[in-house]
Amino acid sequence: MENINLIDTFSEFKELKNIDRVTMIRVLEDSFRGVLIKLFGTDENFDVIINTDKGDFEIWRNREVVADGEVTDANLQISLTEAKKIDADYEIGEEVTDEVKFHSFGRRAILSLRQNLSARIMELEKDTIYNKYKERIGQVVTGEVYQIWKREILVLDDEGNELILPKAEQIPSDFYRKGDSIRAVVFKVEIRNNNPLIILSRTSPVFLERLFELEVPEIHDGLITIKKIVRMPGERAKVAVESYDDRIDPVGACVGMKGSRIHGIVRELRNENIDVINFTNNTQLFIQRALNPAKISSIKLFEDTKRAQVYLRPEEVSLAIGKGGINIRLASQLAGYELDVYRETEAEEEEEDVPLDEFSDEIESWILDELKAIGCDTAKSVLDLSVEDLTKRTDLEEETIKEVISILKSEFE
Repeated sequence: MENINLIDTFSEFKELKNIDRVTMIRVLEDSFRGVLIKLFGTDENFDVIINTDKGDFEIWRNREVVADGEVTDANLQISLTEAKKIDADYEIGEEVTDEVKFHSFGRRAILSLRQNLSARIMELEKDTIYNKYKERIGQVVTGEVYQIWKREILVLDDEGNELILPKAEQIPSDFYRKGDSIRAVVFKVEIRNNNPLIILSRTSPVFLERLFELEVPEIHDGLITIKKIVRMPGERAKVAVESYDDRIDPVGACVGMKGSRIHGIVRELRNENIDVINFTNNTQLFIQRALNPAKISSIKLFEDTKRAQVYLRPEEVSLAIGKGGINIRLASQLAGYELDVYRETEAEEEEEDVPLDEFSDEIESWILDELKAIGCDTAKSVLDLSVEDLTKRTDLEEETIKEVISILKSEFE
């Protein structure tokens, strides 16, 4: 009866925790052998057979037959008289194998086995949870709010495992009640006080990246790449995207028809404003896009100090800075430059010219070479000439020239 109870208990655990059969047998056998070593000092002469299909187990002991009165270790030897009670054919020197009923070891041995088994199961469970979530770092998980404390929220996943969402990893406007469903990214997994600790985050840029992957199939399929994300959780985020397929508009694909794709992400992030911009290797153009919705008059870059002076009309300055300085702070993080905003004075009304080489990521190099060959080294020197003049003086097609002019004009808009 004790045998069946022990096996049934472990079988129930196996079903709940998805422990494979090999592991289950190993844990059971190790637990039995641990008790045998305590009782007899060795387990080498015992065979433990576990039958998980029938839900039972057998323990067989191997002993050497010795002459009556010469037994020095009852665990390893058996007298000839006792051996013949099992089988009359046994002779001295042969090995006797007989089954041992575990419950005959006494109540203390059974209790010891259960405690050992329970400890091994708990240890196995901790290892399983730790390894499972260690592999899921950076992935989105869904759970149920189980307990709300001042500094953190206890979340249970589908299998009842405990996950922690600290206050620092919550969006400021997050509000949950017990039983609410919650989505977050697995941020960190560690061992604390010999227990696995799974930390979730809703403020990490990785969480926003995963939400885009879920909502935008082109990102999931690799047609669009997210180059960089910066966030001020619950307030604003800027996402730089790039497509290697000229037929795909990365910003349009991320936003969706009438904002259908991005609306779901915004709702999940408690109405966080999300700016999606086209990535470019042209630093000046990238800074200009990063400061959207402000319109930039001119930019001076200082590569050695990673600073940039941004000149704007007075009415555009507040847009560039944003509420509480959020817009310019995020733009600085996105571009990797410290941005200094300056109001454009009358003396600075003349817009700064831009070298043609700055457009190398948007205009092919052979086209730029054609323009340089006629003395046009800057954007304004090209715009000062008409389409007809450029067509006559270069080997470029009229359609190509119009496209070039459109790109150059956008720099000064």
